Amino acid sequence: MTKKFLEAQGVPFKEINIEDDTKYVEALKADGFRQTPVVSVAGMPKFSGFRPDVLKKISA
Repeated sequence: MTKKFLEAQGVPFKEINIEDDTKYVEALKADGFRQTPVVSVAGMPKFSGFRPDVLKKISA
């Protein structure tokens, strides 16, 4: 849902598949994340899951 939202709003993003590059799994776990997607935007705290309230701010 997060990816579809960003695409629909025309927000550019970089997708990292943690199944293809497992080094990210440990890094995300170390940051306390237990679910995907994890969204990281410069100047904002990282968050996970579908957060339309935050995504709307990103796409504004």
